[in-house]
Amino acid sequence: MADSRKVLEIVRAMGARIEQEKDYLTELDQPIGDSDHGINMARGFAAVEQKLPPPESDVGAILKSVGMTLVSTVGGASGPLYGTAFLRAGMACTGRKELDLAGFLAAMDAAIEGVQARGHAAVGEATMIDAMVPAQQAMKAAAGEGLSVRAVLDAGAAAARAGAEHTKQLVATKGRASYVGERGLGHQDPGATSFTDLLETIAAAF
Repeated sequence: MADSRKVLEIVRAMGARIEQEKDYLTELDQPIGDSDHGINMARGFAAVEQKLPPPESDVGAILKSVGMTLVSTVGGASGPLYGTAFLRAGMACTGRKELDLAGFLAAMDAAIEGVQARGHAAVGEATMIDAMVPAQQAMKAAAGEGLSVRAVLDAGAAAARAGAEHTKQLVATKGRASYVGERGLGHQDPGATSFTDLLETIAAAF
């Protein structure tokens, strides 16, 4: 599926996508958060690009580098959550110079478990988990049908996008958005949206 060079290429593409979407992500954050999700994420991925390890590094080292950088540079809840996601994914890929589809799905499992443990969030609480979990379920189902890597990733991205849009119908009970209660109805969660952007970027790389 991807060797270390390909993973580095994808991480850089993620940064470019977040930079492209930062104004929209920040706009989503204005009614329910601190009006800075896109700005913070763009700053974090700009720092990630400056600190990426060399191409001969293993996939786990690359992902752990991303996670540590995001934790230290992204403000609010997003830094610890995204940082944990990449760190846990990196731990699942330790020592691997190449990542196949099964390895990617295992890394995603680890990332989701990390985010849920860090944020104490479950599906239905208007967080990034509402994009991550449906995406993972869709990818596992597609992989079980023997579909191509691109088809599996596309299925995940579509499920993530639907999950992110569904957060408009949910009342947040976690994070900054929980402070506005039912006034948050009709507003899409920025974290679920940025996760979808990242997964779409991964899919586009194949």
